[in-house]
Amino acid sequence: MFNWLKKSTLKPETGAKAKPEHNHDQSAAPLSSLLETLRALEPVMTNIQHIVLVASGKGGVGKSTTAVNLATTLAKMGLRTGLLDADIYGPSIPLMLGLAGARADSPDDKLLNPKHAFGVSLQSIGFLVDPEQASVWRGPMASQALLQLINETLWPQLDILIVDMPPGTGDIQLTLAQKLKVSGAVIVTTPQDVALTDAGKAIAMFNQVNIPVLGLIENMSYYLCPHCGETDDIFGTAGGLRLAKRYQVPVLGQLPLERQIREHADQGVPAVLKLQPIAEIYRTISSKMLTNMTGATAQQVEIVITDD
Repeated sequence: MFNWLKKSTLKPETGAKAKPEHNHDQSAAPLSSLLETLRALEPVMTNIQHIVLVASGKGGVGKSTTAVNLATTLAKMGLRTGLLDADIYGPSIPLMLGLAGARADSPDDKLLNPKHAFGVSLQSIGFLVDPEQASVWRGPMASQALLQLINETLWPQLDILIVDMPPGTGDIQLTLAQKLKVSGAVIVTTPQDVALTDAGKAIAMFNQVNIPVLGLIENMSYYLCPHCGETDDIFGTAGGLRLAKRYQVPVLGQLPLERQIREHADQGVPAVLKLQPIAEIYRTISSKMLTNMTGATAQQVEIVITDD
């Protein structure tokens, strides 16, 4: 297991195995019918019913923050949820979920136990490498490391595994897309043209490898002033909506640029647990994504690329 890492990075399993928390939102509308449909579909892996990739094509658009809050929301809705931090070169999930400094542990020096936070089972390369050291790995090595993280983690029974993808459309993205049976992908972008160009490339990549695009999330859609409540389209207006229309993918939601979202991420607490308006947006996003999965898993989504 992970022979490219020193054994000292692993902690032996001590005491009883940690159990995932169950912070299900009891006030949420029942999703029994939708869950029944999703659970009836053929699982993509042992113990994992569905895998959804969260991708951007470009860094700096809030993809990891979105993945954390999406996974936390799904757990609150009652889904058995996992989160894989696949950003080999900049793993940030441990910090965002209050597990900065945590180290991986193994019951047998072969397989890894997942960590648990806010009802989500998670795994990250950040639990295995020195946070102060850069991961200077070529594409094939990084790709192999990620596949081992998925296959050699003792995942509990999961309805869905959210994978926080690294930015770009290179070796790692192609390896995961080709080696894993993926239920679909979610694209995160900001409204500005620089981000939209790369998000379009990500959509095109998933189209080429026949992975359904479940929808697009426009992050930092507008700035929300904490004092007066006015909004300002700092990064442009409705760029994500135009991109979704061009590629014929659904829009799952639009998220504001808000200081408290960043503050909660730095504090290791998902914003959806503290900010009710943000929680409502993510619940809508999650519901749309799950609804799209019931059709996308059975039938590939056709993505049409136009020249306009």
